Amino acid sequence: MTTAELKKLSSEEVGTQYRNLKTELLDLKRKHRLSPLENPMRIAALRKDVARLATELTQRSKN
Repeated sequence: MTTAELKKLSSEEVGTQYRNLKTELLDLKRKHRLSPLENPMRIAALRKDVARLATELTQRSKN
């Protein structure tokens, strides 16, 4: 997800996606501790998406 795509979303949608991706990231981390994932790079990609969403939420709350 790019920052241009995030700017088009409403604040409510950004918050919803943030919560969903955060829970998915935690779930993948938990699964990876138990047994190796088929694609462990998915964790890094999710972590970056969560950070982008958090940054966008912070930017919107300041304005």
